[in-house]
Amino acid sequence: MFHSLRSALCAAAAALLLPLAGAHTAHAATTPAAAAAPGAGYWHTSGRQILDAAGQPVRIAGVNWFGFETSNQVVHGLWSRDYRSMIDQMRSLGYNTIRLPYSDDILKPGAVPNSIDFSGGKNADLQGLTSLQVLDKIVAYAGQDGLKVILDRHRPDAGGQSALWYTSSVPESTWMADLKTLATRYLGQDTVIGIDLHNEPHDPACWGCGDTSVDWRLAAERAGNAVLSVNPNLLIFVEGVQSYNGVSGWWGGNLMGVAQYPVRLNVANRLVYSAHDYATSVAQQSWFSDPSFPANMPGIWDTYWGYIFKQNIAPVWLGEFGTTLQPTVDQKWLSALVSYLRPTSTYGADSFQWTFWSWNPDSGDTGGILKDDWVTVDTVKDGYLTSIKAPLFPGSGGGGSGGGGGGGTAASCSASYAVSSDWGSGFNADVTVTNTGSTALTSWKVTWTWSGAQKVTNMWNASYTQSGATVTAVNAAQNGTVPAGSSVSFGFGGAPGGGGVPSVSCTAR
Repeated sequence: MFHSLRSALCAAAAALLLPLAGAHTAHAATTPAAAAAPGAGYWHTSGRQILDAAGQPVRIAGVNWFGFETSNQVVHGLWSRDYRSMIDQMRSLGYNTIRLPYSDDILKPGAVPNSIDFSGGKNADLQGLTSLQVLDKIVAYAGQDGLKVILDRHRPDAGGQSALWYTSSVPESTWMADLKTLATRYLGQDTVIGIDLHNEPHDPACWGCGDTSVDWRLAAERAGNAVLSVNPNLLIFVEGVQSYNGVSGWWGGNLMGVAQYPVRLNVANRLVYSAHDYATSVAQQSWFSDPSFPANMPGIWDTYWGYIFKQNIAPVWLGEFGTTLQPTVDQKWLSALVSYLRPTSTYGADSFQWTFWSWNPDSGDTGGILKDDWVTVDTVKDGYLTSIKAPLFPGSGGGGSGGGGGGGTAASCSASYAVSSDWGSGFNADVTVTNTGSTALTSWKVTWTWSGAQKVTNMWNASYTQSGATVTAVNAAQNGTVPAGSSVSFGFGGAPGGGGVPSVSCTAR
C-alpha cells in the first residue's frame, strides 16, 4: 500500500503521486462448528472459491504486518513486543492470515534485521538471525497458532514502491529468481499458502497491451509459472494495475482487463486475483464526491474487480484496504465495503478474501488495528471487520483445558487455556470459550487461579479483575453472544512466565 512509511521516505514524490496512488500503507474471534476444521494442507481454487486439501472452502480474513520491505528488514513493532505476542494477539482477535510484505533486499547475502528489542527475554530466539531466518520463525509460529501466511513481494528494494516489477537495479531476472528462492524455501510448509507476485503495479504498467516491458499480465504469467515450477502447491496472487482502457483507479486495484486477458498459468486452480481499495485518508477519488455515495460503491467495485468473483471466474482477494476512520466519508466507505465483501454468517466461505491494512499503527495513511503503543486494539476499527472474520485454521499448538458449566440442555460453557509463548519474564496465553449447551450464550465469565505470582499485564477481547492469584475474565461487548456449538476467544499477556496451565471454569451468564 501507499502508506505513511513510504510517504516518510519520499514525501515530495508522494505528494505528487498521491491523487492517483493506491494506499500502502477485524471483532470477536469466530469459530463456527464444523465436522473438521477447514484449512488443512495446501489450497487450490475452484471457480470463485478457495478450497483446502480436503475440498472444504476456506476464507482468508487477515491483516498486513509490514516491515520486511523497509530498511528495518523485519516486521515492525519488535522494538516493543515479542513477535509471538503479536501473532497470539492476531489469533485471539479472530484473524486467520498474515500478509507479509518484503523487498528483495532481504534475500541479499548478509541481510540482517535491526530495531529488535531483546530486553527481558523478548524475541530471544531471534538473536543473531538473518532477516530470512526471522521470517522462518514468524512463519513457523504463525502455523503453530493456526494462521496462514501470504508472502508479498512489496518492493524491489527498501527505497520505495516501483510502478513495474523491475527497476534498473533489480532486473526481472532477480525478481523471478528471488520468488523461486522463497517458493523453494517453504516447499512442504503449508503455512505459506501463496505469493503475491508484486505490489501495486501502476502506470506505465498495462494489462494486455502486449509490450513485454510493461504488460503486467504477461509478467505475472512468467513469474507465476516460475514459482509453480519449483513449488506447484502455492497459490499465485496477481494484483491489478492502475489504468485500463483509459479508466484509472487505485494502484493495483484495476482488474478490468481480466475479462479479455485472463492470466494463464501452467498449473490449474492456483490463480487468485487481488485488488486494493482505500478511503479518502489515502487519496481522493471521484466516486467519493458522487451525490449517490456510498450507494454507488458496489457498482464501482463490480466494475474494477468484483465482477471476477460474481461471474465465477476466479477467487478475488482484497489484499489491502484501510483508513484512519476519521472522516465520516471513510466510515461510510468501510461500512459499505464490509457489506460488499459478504458477511461470513450469511455467505460462509463463498465470499471475497481479504487482509486489512494494517496491523501496524505506523502506517501514516491509515493507522492500524493496533494503536501507537503497539498493544492496545483500536476496537472501533477492528469492530467494523467483525462480520467478515472467518474460522481459524488447524495449527500445531496445544494447551491445557478445563471445564465448567456442564452440559447440553441449557446455557452452559467450557473454557480451555493455552500458553502460546513464554520467554521467562513474561508469557502470552489464549482462552477459548465454547458453548456446550443447546441455547445461545448471551454472556460468559471465565475464572482461574494461578499457583504462582503471575499477574495479568494486558488483556484483549475481554475485561478482567484479579484478586490475589485469581483472575475473572468477562466477555467484551462484541463476543458475549455465542451460538450453541460455537466458540470465541480472548487473549492476554502476563508476568512472570513459567506458571504452567491452571484449571479454568466457565459460567454462562
